[in-house]
Amino acid sequence: MGHKVVVFDISVVRALWETRVKKHRALQKKEEERLEKSALEKIKEEWNFVAECRRKGIPQAEYCRNGFVDTGVRLLEKIERNSLLSRSSPSKAGDKRKSPFVFELSGEHWKELPDSLREQTHLKEWHINNTLIQIIPAYIELFQAMRVLDLQKNQISHLPAEIGCLKNLRELNVSFNHLESIPPELGDCENLEKLDCSGNLELTELPFELSNLKQVTFVDISANKFSSVPICVLRMSNLRWLDISNNNLNDLPQDIDRLEELQTFLLYKNKLTYLPYALLNLKKLTLLVVSGDRLVELPTALCDASTPLKFVNLMDNPIDKTQCQDGDEMVESEQDRQHFDKEFMKAYIEDLRERESVPSYTTKVSFSLQL
Repeated sequence: MGHKVVVFDISVVRALWETRVKKHRALQKKEEERLEKSALEKIKEEWNFVAECRRKGIPQAEYCRNGFVDTGVRLLEKIERNSLLSRSSPSKAGDKRKSPFVFELSGEHWKELPDSLREQTHLKEWHINNTLIQIIPAYIELFQAMRVLDLQKNQISHLPAEIGCLKNLRELNVSFNHLESIPPELGDCENLEKLDCSGNLELTELPFELSNLKQVTFVDISANKFSSVPICVLRMSNLRWLDISNNNLNDLPQDIDRLEELQTFLLYKNKLTYLPYALLNLKKLTLLVVSGDRLVELPTALCDASTPLKFVNLMDNPIDKTQCQDGDEMVESEQDRQHFDKEFMKAYIEDLRERESVPSYTTKVSFSLQL
């Protein structure tokens, strides 16, 4: 017996698919309406607006009234016009940007530093951001007047040992690059006050030689792969701000109370199961932020409302990361996510400082959702 062939009228098939298309479009429209009414979408819109205002240097009082954020486009345009008018008048910020001692460079069309830079050894500040530059040349040792080295969001894979020759360096920002190590010679920059190595994703340790940096008050090594607090950090006796969030910490050292000047300690997104009682010996500590998903033990005095300490226990919402076939694209998206997370926490912490008190715990919603 031969094969049976069923013949359909083409108009019937067409009508069937048109019906399916209509149903699909109706579902899409319904989903769009749901997202428009979603509280999460509104919160995301507000935080994106706040982040945009912060990037443009707009003060919070301009867009926030009684705790509510006005996200109107007309408001942003009005604020920008006012900001442009105020910038046209003489100011210290304007003087800084026009200063002959400040070098600025940005844009992905830059893959290496201009040759003319070698001759400008009088410069005191470098601001090189959002470029494809991978190497900082050894001739940086010629810039003996250097005070600020701002190299965030580039493609830098290593720092030259000659950076240790910058004896007047006060600030070093190498966040969101591709560094896997920090040169021990950096420990020779004894006047360094601020060190930011966050968002490099692959840093696992800091050299012991950084113990010489006794003037450092700010250290940010978040969004890396540290499994413990570096020994050199514990020896920075003047440290006031330490951000080691989003790493692989399982515990804190029992001698953490060596940091007697510490005021802000950010520990969220780690693998901590307990907090040591030594934290209670940090008498100047005013803000402690941790992730409480794994915590099973912590000193009850940390939650005592009578103390000046603001203890924030974030209950994170873990979300599976989207896997990409292209490794470079995955790293880039991860850095973007980490950068957004830091902007979120920066705004959150600034808001906390304006309050007289905070709850014993709070909930943070991640905006990296794929809706």
